[in-house]
Amino acid sequence: MLWDKPKCAYCQKEIKDDDVVYVKMRYPKRKGFTEIKAYLRNEGKFICEECFNDNLK
Repeated sequence: MLWDKPKCAYCQKEIKDDDVVYVKMRYPKRKGFTEIKAYLRNEGKFICEECFNDNLK
């Protein structure tokens, strides 16, 4: 299955390997899932470090 590259929810910048990101999501009801990347892509919104820090101000 081909995945679109994850992007910041605010600035649409592509998230690259080893970038620091924040993920906004609900705490899962289930336990024991192993496919963390797939779960984050399906259930979360990625926020790049720059946008996260800008929103703190």
